Amino acid sequence: MKYRIQVKRSAAKALKKIPKPDQKRISKAIDNLAENLPNPDTTKMKGNNPFHKIRVRDYRIVYEIQDDVLLILIVKIGHRKDIYRNLT
Repeated sequence: MKYRIQVKRSAAKALKKIPKPDQKRISKAIDNLAENLPNPDTTKMKGNNPFHKIRVRDYRIVYEIQDDVLLILIVKIGHRKDIYRNLT
């Protein structure tokens, strides 16, 4: 099954602030996410939330899987030191 990717406006804005080489790596990881969804048990974030994460060097992509509509919603993209602050 191929999932559709949707990126929140705030995540797209954050991606533009990241250096170009890292932007390319992150974009490639997002495209790969639609084709090959990683094991949800290993990417699930701790706590009582619906979020998952993948690692791209020093950056993290936080996303939510909506299985009923085959959608992956990219919630937040940022550096590992401050990506987990104010996650809602």
